[in-house]
Amino acid sequence: MGALQYVDNPNYAALIVRRSYRDLALPGAIMDRAYDWLINTPAKWNGSDKTWLFPSGARLTFGYAEAEKDVYTYRSAEFQFIGIDEVTDLSEFMYTYLMSRLRRLKGSNIVVRMRSASNPGGLGHEWVKRRFVSPGNHDRPFIPAKLDDNPHLDKEDYEKSLAVLDPLTRQRLREGNWDVIPEGRKFKRTWFEGKIIPESEVPDNVLWIRTWDRAATEPKKGRDPDYTVGGLIGFNLDGQWFLKDVIRFRGTPLTNKKIIAETAERDGWETPIWIEQEGGSSGKDVADNYKRTVLPGYDVHFLRPTGTKELRANVVSSAAEAGNFYLVEGAWIADYLNEICAFPNPAIHDDQVDMTSLGFRAHMEVQPRMIMLEPGA
Repeated sequence: MGALQYVDNPNYAALIVRRSYRDLALPGAIMDRAYDWLINTPAKWNGSDKTWLFPSGARLTFGYAEAEKDVYTYRSAEFQFIGIDEVTDLSEFMYTYLMSRLRRLKGSNIVVRMRSASNPGGLGHEWVKRRFVSPGNHDRPFIPAKLDDNPHLDKEDYEKSLAVLDPLTRQRLREGNWDVIPEGRKFKRTWFEGKIIPESEVPDNVLWIRTWDRAATEPKKGRDPDYTVGGLIGFNLDGQWFLKDVIRFRGTPLTNKKIIAETAERDGWETPIWIEQEGGSSGKDVADNYKRTVLPGYDVHFLRPTGTKELRANVVSSAAEAGNFYLVEGAWIADYLNEICAFPNPAIHDDQVDMTSLGFRAHMEVQPRMIMLEPGA
């Protein structure tokens, strides 16, 4: 209905998008609905272009973008309305690129609009939630619609269909709940119950290491790059692990250097620093640069990751399951648990998981020194 609002204007073009052509063409889907509405009107259907042409010259086109590069199909096009059905099927880059195709002639009375609809879940769940749902943005209004809002649906029948779904999917489809997150294969939230402690309860016999998983891209042009993450990870000879003071940001290589250097100064000279090293000669050059110019005089180590991310996270998962992994109270904990308990999930970042895995491995490298330093333990 939104796309049809200005079809009496010859300078109007609208686009409705889904991730695949199959999604557009399913019985009862949006292209099928348009056909039912328009087949007995003066509008003419062009099947090869998937476009309705109206007597005024206005157009309504149905399109899809299965891969990220597919959005470039529209690079020379201009629309006054773009509607996306199930926007969580798209990446943030695909969405913002399509938005760049919106424009109108000077003096036109057509309102340029971008409209999306979606259930929670899917590849783009996190960015859609961040952009529209939570914490909310007056300039990007989010209008929730739940089962009770649809007077035309057989509610009782649909409830029976939803009842066979898993609890997470049911909450997303029935309640429109954007906050429930799928549980990954490596960590469970129940393992951290009673394991979030104030700093005053951290034992004195803990050796702390600051570990960094670096990234170097700013969040621009609609992309959702990785984060640079640093955390203080502690271990003692009682077999207990501790995590506190997690720092998470996205920025340029220069921003990385500045924040990592400032954090080292705050942690103090006595805190060893372990940083994940990239492969090849570039990784060696970065390591050398950090030791000489960014963190001169600090106890700095670079460690190359081995094995898959899941394999590296096994030792963290084992400690958490055994009840030996503690989180020290801080504002970072909610984001940390959301990520680690969804891992591995391609739709959710895993930089905090990588940082933690690196910290556990770094402690294993220095454990012989700890044993020699504490002969009475």
